[in-house]
Amino acid sequence: MHVSTVSLVLGILASAKYIVPAGEWLDTDGNFVNAHAGGITVDEEDGKFYWFGERKTEDEPEGGGISVYSSEDLATWTYHGLALAPIEGHPYIAPEHIIQRPKVAWSKEAEQYHMWWHADNSTYGWLLQGFATSPNITGPYSFVSATAPLGNWSQDFGMFTDYKDGKTYALYSNGDSVEGRDVYLTSFNSNITSLDSVIHRFDKFDLEAPTIIQTDQSYYALMSHKTGYRPNNVVAFRSDSLSGPWSQPFFVAPLNTRTYNSQSGFSLRIEGTKRTTYLYLGDQWDSRSVWESRYIWLPAVIDDEKMTLDVVWHDVYDLDVKTGEWSPIDGETYYAKDAVIEGGAFKQEANFASGGIIVTGIRGNDSTITFENNTDDMGFGDQPGGSPDRIGGTWILRRISSVTVNGDTANIKELRQRDTHKGILLSTPLLLDLKEGSNTITVGGLSNGNGTLGADLDRIVVYLPEE
Repeated sequence: MHVSTVSLVLGILASAKYIVPAGEWLDTDGNFVNAHAGGITVDEEDGKFYWFGERKTEDEPEGGGISVYSSEDLATWTYHGLALAPIEGHPYIAPEHIIQRPKVAWSKEAEQYHMWWHADNSTYGWLLQGFATSPNITGPYSFVSATAPLGNWSQDFGMFTDYKDGKTYALYSNGDSVEGRDVYLTSFNSNITSLDSVIHRFDKFDLEAPTIIQTDQSYYALMSHKTGYRPNNVVAFRSDSLSGPWSQPFFVAPLNTRTYNSQSGFSLRIEGTKRTTYLYLGDQWDSRSVWESRYIWLPAVIDDEKMTLDVVWHDVYDLDVKTGEWSPIDGETYYAKDAVIEGGAFKQEANFASGGIIVTGIRGNDSTITFENNTDDMGFGDQPGGSPDRIGGTWILRRISSVTVNGDTANIKELRQRDTHKGILLSTPLLLDLKEGSNTITVGGLSNGNGTLGADLDRIVVYLPEE
């Protein structure tokens, strides 16, 4: 059985300035931000952040093209459409082809923006890198080519620009065959139109989803193990130089949280007026409905003297991109052990939980747990999850509970407990509408006829909205 916390995050709407990892992020039009496994480019002209990512829909889970959004604060995102749209009948970017992990960099020599991505067919038989260009950062981008980098394979694709000398590099795993267990760090030529030389080869670690964080003293290469959409414990390597020598890999998050249920993909250095902040930008994949996958963006705390990097979890945090400062938002906690329990739900000893107790056995509408909270504002709600390890397996347990506020059964929300290890507490946000004053929040099972268990609960945390 797996246990997680439930967090209620209040007032985080489309115009929010807070960052809520794994929340349902909405753009300024109120639509879900659809930019998976992407990268951020800071435009030198307007200073805005531009987010490029895979567009996934239920009809087009893989070949939906590349979306682009812009933001001034990394929390409020404006949609600009498809930067690269799939083209029917195209040999490399047709809807049935793979268009993954896009990254964009400005080419000073060419005076245009250059986009690169992992280009493949539906069976991952090509293992190529796609290239497109545009005079405008939001596109549309024109397809140029899909090539094998220096004659090699290329799977998960990453891009890194050294802030000291402006040189750009590609990172990519070279496939899943017996001989393809490496990750390459390769330099681009000066106009970012092709790769020119391998700088370092991470031999036989069998990793993917690479990204690099650069400090004043060090380089940290973060990578995920190859477990498909199933999350795992992301590792980092450290070096004084891109060419190495690189350290042995080490974990960047508490062991067995599976990096807070996320996969690495990109990282961002924010050099503010008061401090430099580093962000880990990961994806929380939903293998059953990939288009509903969420984003895990968290601060990376680095100590170059101790040679450590730690990705730090916060349910909600405030980030000032001008000063570089960030701070967690405090919430009010309500414990499951103190809530009202009905039906088949029951309290169970758990030495890792709040007060040594969790509530479990939530199944169907006749077993529930109810919290009473007092707030003067609207709300945002959340729930966590987990499943046992499976060697060589792809199945993921995802317990789903129902959540109602003040008995409003016409507006039931789903609380999805995500994948983690036994005895690990994680949280997942869920947007709720709360009235002023007292509210009743009830977590139950789903009436799906198969007796599926809902999530186990440790606590909920209510966060007040911004002033």
